[in-house]
Amino acid sequence: MRALCLAVVVALTACQTSGSSAAVAPFSPREAPHGALVIVGGGPRPPEIRQRFVELAGGAGKANIVVFAMASEDGKSSGEEEAAELRAMGVDAQSLYLTRAEADADSNVARVARATGIWFGGGDQSRLTGVLKGTRIEAMMHQRFADRAVIGGTSAGAAVMSAVMLTGDERHRGGDRLPSDSSDAFLTIARDNVVTVPGFGFITNAVVDQHFFRRKRHNRLVSVVLEHPELIGVGIDESTALVVDSVGKWSVIGASAAIVYDARRSTITAPGVKPLGATGIEMSVLPPGSSYDPEGFARPAIPGATVNTLRGKP
Repeated sequence: MRALCLAVVVALTACQTSGSSAAVAPFSPREAPHGALVIVGGGPRPPEIRQRFVELAGGAGKANIVVFAMASEDGKSSGEEEAAELRAMGVDAQSLYLTRAEADADSNVARVARATGIWFGGGDQSRLTGVLKGTRIEAMMHQRFADRAVIGGTSAGAAVMSAVMLTGDERHRGGDRLPSDSSDAFLTIARDNVVTVPGFGFITNAVVDQHFFRRKRHNRLVSVVLEHPELIGVGIDESTALVVDSVGKWSVIGASAAIVYDARRSTITAPGVKPLGATGIEMSVLPPGSSYDPEGFARPAIPGATVNTLRGKP
């Protein structure tokens, strides 16, 4: 039996009286049906993740998959390895390691036009968007997605999924309090620090982060969510995938969990007010088997959960 997920309301800091509520509608109408997404947080992949991707692409004997591995400098070899693993599962798979000029070539566009599945490998997400963003192949990928092809990716290949893409860079390391004894990144929750650029936009209501628990990336995702409260922040851990179905509902598979930050109904400090803070952020931690409706028509559900009986007590 699936129980209700416990949505934890997180008060990062008490908002000042100059704070403002997020000026966005809490939920939006569903878009037209599209293909599914299999968004992997990086790290080793349990067999069920690749199997789910293949099934969504049509299954053995039917799936036709293109692998893009340009995020990695050694992507030629890693892309071929990925394609070989997919072929071993009985599908037609080919790795295309392209330059930007080749992303407009007729033959490559035609190859993507036949795909029932598209996979993005790991590395540096900016390398992927640098090659494909604004090209004929990007346009064809969106056409295939609209025609129900599945899009998947891991690590950098997860980051490129959202319209607002994390680059992995920050503008002011440590903010106003950079410690002299630390080389760690994203030490603060702050405005105008996390660098984002346009991604491919296969998911438009969320911003995706990856390697999430392993690399302790809470600060940067919370910062982006408070700067873009119309977007849900979803941090996916390694060996774990967020699966988005054809009508936009989410589920989690794999070995760890995904975390969701939803600030659409929160109150956030006004621009220019430091430090950045908010109240009323909803946080959900979703282990494998969980479901989540980003438009709020159904409460989150996780297997084996019990209702928190301490709610409302001092």
